[in-house]
Amino acid sequence: MASKITPFLMFQGSAEEAIRFYVGVFAGSEVRNIERYGPGQPGAEGTVKRADFTLGGQDVICIDSPVKHAFKFTPSISMFVECETEVELQHAFEALAEGGAVLMPLNDYGFSRKFGWVNDRFGVSWQLNLA
Repeated sequence: MASKITPFLMFQGSAEEAIRFYVGVFAGSEVRNIERYGPGQPGAEGTVKRADFTLGGQDVICIDSPVKHAFKFTPSISMFVECETEVELQHAFEALAEGGAVLMPLNDYGFSRKFGWVNDRFGVSWQLNLA
């Protein structure tokens, strides 16, 4: 049995920008460690070899892939965020939607009194729900 399951996000050169953006959007978030590729390593020097950070208490790992690939993030997997207040929900929705795409605008969809779904500017999908 797994002792811990952690979301893992793979970027292509924008990992640090994404991390700093996410940590700024969600309270209770912090960057715990960033390890960078050095000279002669497989990734571009200075990009993220591995980063460990916390978003609203959830541990997350990410990297800048040293291998270029054709696939990107899709909404088939997303980060689901339970927001305690409408202010928190609105702030996160607006910040994440800026430069991204709204998949479902904030609304009452019957399963939630207020819910929205966005792909952020990095391509990561976020479902935001008012708890």
